[in-house]
Amino acid sequence: MTPLRQQMISAMRQRGFSIRTHQSYLYAVKALAGYYHQSPDRLCPDQIQMFFVYLVQQKGLSNASCRLYLNGLRFFYLQVLHWSQFDIPIALPKRSQKIPELLTRAEIRQIVDASANDKTRTMLLTCYGCGLRVSELVNLKVRHIDSERGLLRIEQGKGKKDRLVAMPPTLLPQLRHYWRQYHPGEWLFPNSNTPTLHLSISTTQKRFRQAKNRTGIDKVGGIHSLRHAYATHQLEQGLPVHQLQHQLGHRQLQTTLRYVHWVASYEQGSGAFSDLVRQLEVGHD
Repeated sequence: MTPLRQQMISAMRQRGFSIRTHQSYLYAVKALAGYYHQSPDRLCPDQIQMFFVYLVQQKGLSNASCRLYLNGLRFFYLQVLHWSQFDIPIALPKRSQKIPELLTRAEIRQIVDASANDKTRTMLLTCYGCGLRVSELVNLKVRHIDSERGLLRIEQGKGKKDRLVAMPPTLLPQLRHYWRQYHPGEWLFPNSNTPTLHLSISTTQKRFRQAKNRTGIDKVGGIHSLRHAYATHQLEQGLPVHQLQHQLGHRQLQTTLRYVHWVASYEQGSGAFSDLVRQLEVGHD
């Protein structure tokens, strides 16, 4: 490992960055160095600028992908090499403003019904019922379930934040049924081959895709679409937007407000998930 790479890792650890941030930032610096076949500390601003021209025009990367590179390189040059500033003018492609193809309640019911087993079924219901990110889902532990208060503890979610998430009343019986079947130890959804580890994100995404493919639903989106559907359905049922912000773990209210634009009518009330599970129970009595 080069001294520069070690310095960058130490700087990221000092700031408590996640493993995924470590990987993306290191990859950005490695890609820049590989493009010029030089150590990144020997490059000038003009070379960095031309690297982004290559990313956009030759590789055809999106705005979001380019920003990952930009954030990684900005951190490296400001925090590791201690440049006084990083004001390189970089033209990025415009963000595409697309409304995703949201899953309906009926489609989510079909996907859950198409699960290979009760473990996957419970996993998808938990993801949708609490509006979780997949990283939060796989990191759940049995002790995170507060059955008395109907809460789910999310430890160190995005932004290294803990939060308590309200569980819909119909989820707890499903979790109890799952526990009686599988008796998970520490992790709520353990790795089948190595129970001391939790299920990986890639395996969880794969199981969602498999269930979705069995239904024939061709809407674009992976398991994260369950989180989008949860947010939209809760707003449709009238959940106040500030409560949804807490439930989703958004730092900025503006991030939550984007879901309001997808809801034709925004009225008080709740219970989208409970309605779905009651429908599912009819087919599994």
